[in-house]
Amino acid sequence: MLRKIRLVAALLFFTMITLLFLDFTGTVHSWFGWMAKIQFLPAVLALNVGVMIALVLLTLLLGRVYCSVVCPLGVFQDIISWVSGRVKKNRFHYSPALSWLRYGVLAVFIVALVAGVVSLTALIAPYSAYGRIISNLLTPLYQWGNNVLALWAERVDSYAFYSVDVWMKGLSTFVVAVGTVIVLFILAWRGGRTYCNTICPVGTVLGLLSRYSYFKPVIDTSKCNGCGLCARNCKSSCINPKAHEIDYSRCVACMDCLGKCRQDAIKYVSGAIIQKKQVLRREETGQSASQSSSNSEKVNTSRRNFFTVSALLATSAVMKAQEKKVDGGLAPLIDKKNPKRATSIVPAGARGLRHFAQHCTACQLCVSVCPNQVLRPSGDLKRLMQPEMSYERGYCRPECAKCAEVCPTDAIHLTSLAEKSAIQIGHAVWIAQNCIVNTDKVSCGNCARHCPTGAIQMIPKDENDESSPKIPVVNTERCIGCGACENLCPARPFSAIYVEGHEMHRVI
Repeated sequence: MLRKIRLVAALLFFTMITLLFLDFTGTVHSWFGWMAKIQFLPAVLALNVGVMIALVLLTLLLGRVYCSVVCPLGVFQDIISWVSGRVKKNRFHYSPALSWLRYGVLAVFIVALVAGVVSLTALIAPYSAYGRIISNLLTPLYQWGNNVLALWAERVDSYAFYSVDVWMKGLSTFVVAVGTVIVLFILAWRGGRTYCNTICPVGTVLGLLSRYSYFKPVIDTSKCNGCGLCARNCKSSCINPKAHEIDYSRCVACMDCLGKCRQDAIKYVSGAIIQKKQVLRREETGQSASQSSSNSEKVNTSRRNFFTVSALLATSAVMKAQEKKVDGGLAPLIDKKNPKRATSIVPAGARGLRHFAQHCTACQLCVSVCPNQVLRPSGDLKRLMQPEMSYERGYCRPECAKCAEVCPTDAIHLTSLAEKSAIQIGHAVWIAQNCIVNTDKVSCGNCARHCPTGAIQMIPKDENDESSPKIPVVNTERCIGCGACENLCPARPFSAIYVEGHEMHRVI
C-alpha cells in the first residue's frame, strides 16, 4: 500500500513538473508552479526558509521521500530502471557506499555555491538538469505536435491551437542536455539510483539527514532468512542481506523492498520499535540485550557540524549583491558594424548580472515560457546555460512578466508591470553605418515609432536642412533596453540599432 501511494504521488509530481516546462501558455504554472519552488536548490537560492525547514522535517520523519517523490530527475531514473527491470529482474546487489566521491562532489558543489559560480552547481543539481533535458529535447517534439494540431484545427476553422516557432535556443545547453541524458540512462539502466547516491549533491545532503529519520525500512532479523531478494530489488544497492543492515543515507524510501520480501521481514516503521521487539525476543531466548543487533547508526557529530557550517556559508553567499552606477546621457553615435554586446542583458527584475548569476539555477523554465522568444541560454562560461536576452526573434514587451512569474528562485522578481516598465536593463546604441538612411538614402524612423518609452527621437541628418532624412537619437535616461528598436529595425543582416546591457539595473 505504501509503495502504491508513493508511486501515485511521484507520477503526479513528475507529470506536472514536466508540463511546467512544456506548456508555453502558462496555464499549468498557474496551478502547479509551486512544485518548482519546493525543489531543493531553488529553495536554497531563494532563501525560502519555510520550504527548507519543511524538507528537513520531511526527511527526518520519513527519510529521503523527496528523492523518490518530489525530485523529477529521481523519478525519471526510476522510469528508466523500471524499463530495465522488465528486461532483467533481480539485477541489483549490495555495494558499499562511495563516500569519497559523494562528499567530494558535495564539497565542490558547496565551494562553487559559496563562490557564486551557480552555473557550475546547475550542471549537477537534479532539478536544473531535468529542466534542461525537457526544454532542449522534449519541448521541440511537443511544439511540433502542437503545430500539427494547429494546422488541423485551422482547416476546420478552429483556433483552439496556434503555431509556435521551433528552434534551438542554445547549442551548448543542448549538448549538455544530451550528455546528461546519456549518463543518466547508462547509470539508471545498470544501477538504478547510482547517480543519486554518488553524484547528486542534494541526495548526499538529504542522506546525512535520513540516517536519523524516525520512520524507515527496518529488517526484522527474527523473520529474515537471508535470501537476499530485497537486496536484488533495491535500486539504491543499500541493503546488506548478510549483515541485515540498510544504509539509510542511500535509501530513497521507494518501498520496493517491502513488497518483495516473502517473509514479511521488512517493515516501514520506527526503528526504535523494531529494536525493542528484537531485544525482547532475544531476552526471552536467553540472549543478552547488549548483543542485539541494531539498525540505527551512531550520530556523527562532525558531519552534522560540516553540514551546518556549509549551509550557513552558502546562505551568506547567495545574499551578497554589488551595486554599480550607470551614468546617463545621450547615447553616442557609434559607427559599429557588428552589434556584439559588451555586456549581456538579463531580464528586468534580475537586479543585475551578478545577482542573477548567483541566484539562477539555469533550469530553463523562463526560457520555455517566454512568449516573445527573447530568452535563451548563455554560452558564456561564467554564466553557462543561464538565460540571457537577445532580440533577433522578438523583444521584451512591457506588459509581459512571464519569466518573473515562473522563476522558482526569485532570481527574477517583479512586484508589478509598472515596476518592470521603470527598470533600465540596458540602453540602445545607434550604428550609423548600418542604418538604411545612410545605406539606402531613404527615411525610416521605425525605431522611434515602436519605442514604448519615447526614448528615441528622430532629428534631421543635416542640421541645416529640415527636409533631410531623419536619424535616431537615443535618450539613455528614458531607454529601458526592451529591444523593440533592435527587433523591428529593417536593416539586415545586422540591426542599425542594438541594446547594450547594464551590469547593474536601475530604476528610471
